Amino acid sequence: MVYVIAYLKAHPGKGDDVVAHAVPLIDATRKEEGCTSYDLYRKPAEPDSLVFVETWKSRAALEVHFAEPHLKAFQVAMADLLVEARVEVVHPDKVEVI
Repeated sequence: MVYVIAYLKAHPGKGDDVVAHAVPLIDATRKEEGCTSYDLYRKPAEPDSLVFVETWKSRAALEVHFAEPHLKAFQVAMADLLVEARVEVVHPDKVEVI
């Protein structure tokens, strides 16, 4: 298993826009072959701070996800909405920051 934790910080007041764009991404991603779980969480006290928590069967399955059109469309939509993003890929023996 490979785990992904993606931290997103939206511009002030833009958290709802991020969530709206995430809905089709989440729906499509959960149907992908190697996806075990794919959830988006929002900090109640900080509605512009969001975290994706994902579980993948393998790093290869995650690579396929990175090439999917629904992820690419989400990334394009996030260009003007996010202040920062950090993605960590957690392996049994290491953590990649991408």
